[in-house]
Amino acid sequence: MGLSPHTSAGIVGRIIGFSKTQGMLASPLYHCIMRRDADGDEATVILLMDALLNFSPKLLSNHRGATQDEPLVLTSVILPTEVDDMVFDMDIVWRYPLEVYEAGLQYKPAYEVKIKTLKDELGKEGQYEGWGFTHDTSDFNKGVRCSSYKTLPTMQEKVQRQMALCEKLRAVDHHDVARLVIERHFIRDIKGNLRKFSQQQFRCVACNEKFRRPPLKGNCSKCNGKIIFTISEGSVIKYLDPSLSLAEKYQLPAYLVQTLDLAKQMIELNFGKDKEKQEGLGKWFG
Repeated sequence: MGLSPHTSAGIVGRIIGFSKTQGMLASPLYHCIMRRDADGDEATVILLMDALLNFSPKLLSNHRGATQDEPLVLTSVILPTEVDDMVFDMDIVWRYPLEVYEAGLQYKPAYEVKIKTLKDELGKEGQYEGWGFTHDTSDFNKGVRCSSYKTLPTMQEKVQRQMALCEKLRAVDHHDVARLVIERHFIRDIKGNLRKFSQQQFRCVACNEKFRRPPLKGNCSKCNGKIIFTISEGSVIKYLDPSLSLAEKYQLPAYLVQTLDLAKQMIELNFGKDKEKQEGLGKWFG
């Protein structure tokens, strides 16, 4: 059973082999119904009987977030018409016609060249079988076995590598990519986590007792254990520096820059400004 991050619907599959890649190789429909990995979070594969025998809703908390990443429902048959329609544009031909390359030389939009796609086979037998591919391989383990998104330790480095790749691709507007990364992902995450931080509960590390407000004595009123945040400062600020760096380097729209500046001010109001550090000159030379 496959389970994608931040969902509660498992998808039943059948294991037909193993690879050395740190990832899952499956039908495009299977990947699409599982959406995709979010924020570097990884999809889960669970042996089906393990999920059925060792799971109970009674083990979960009663708050909404507890239903995420848990197999509350199962899907055993994938209906292509019900998955994300992004996969409908996947071509399923065995070879590309000459017209594709001629259109490429003329910089024509893709929709002007007719190629058989999954969309053409929806509702037919071809929605499940007979898909073509253009290049054979002797061993799929010869490709990339582990994504650099996983091996790079910080979000700052992940973003820098992504943008470095965008700058090398002539087909990509790297200024627009930087804008989209901030608008569609980073700024939403910053604002959302900042809001959650201000509304969060506190919990005891010893007995897991929850508190809307920490007791005045500073310890758990039930067992005298240590009280900690349920949402950390790090989860709020993790995307701030990458966002500011992108905005500065790629000269993004003034409105977006101002939005980031306001978010930074709100974060500083909650957590304070970073203290200035005195460092030796040796760090910058040698």
